[in-house]
Amino acid sequence: MPVILRINGYRFFFYSNEGDPQEPVHVHVSKAGSEVMIWLEPAVVLYRNDGFRERALRDVIVIATEHRAFFAEKWHEYLA
Repeated sequence: MPVILRINGYRFFFYSNEGDPQEPVHVHVSKAGSEVMIWLEPAVVLYRNDGFRERALRDVIVIATEHRAFFAEKWHEYLA
């Protein structure tokens, strides 16, 4: 499970064995036992939330949007 960014207590990562067929480009984000999955292409979209409150979701979406190109690059390097 490669971690690609740690910021503000959030851990952005992806799993190395994701789906068959493989899911769209995305990242997982965890903090304090909560986890969210965010699709990055064709746009940053919340796909699944397990425990994050609204304010944390807004923060995570902003961070994912700011680092979208970097996350997608790392995803493609590792999984494609």
